[in-house]
Amino acid sequence: MDNQPQGQALGYQGPDQGYVLRLSRLVKERIFLKEGEDSNDVEKGCIQIALKRASIYGRAPVIHDLDIAYRLWGFLGDSPQSDLLDYRLKRFKGVRQRHGYQDLRDLVALVPETTLRLTPEEIESRHEADWTSLLELP
Repeated sequence: MDNQPQGQALGYQGPDQGYVLRLSRLVKERIFLKEGEDSNDVEKGCIQIALKRASIYGRAPVIHDLDIAYRLWGFLGDSPQSDLLDYRLKRFKGVRQRHGYQDLRDLVALVPETTLRLTPEEIESRHEADWTSLLELP
């Protein structure tokens, strides 16, 4: 069990969070999954990361929040690096399920506020150079 206040790991609740579900349908068509990845796990994890980003700015989620969340984990490219693929297979597995709540919190906590304040273009550029630099990996 972590000792972080809830807000530090997941952010603070922002307005109109439900809008992210509508936006999610737009992004869903663009993501690439590899064998063994569950689209429901990926969606749940990336939505929570997007909501954390939106809450940093104190606003409702926008498409860029989801774009960044999916891009961080290489879901918007059809050929993620093998080490990223291996890592994300483990991190996203089961987060949609009730018993996966702590795993979901841990996944979201891997993405620091400094990363979430970057633009989608900055994320893409840094991701290509070194995806690990965008996360706080244990």
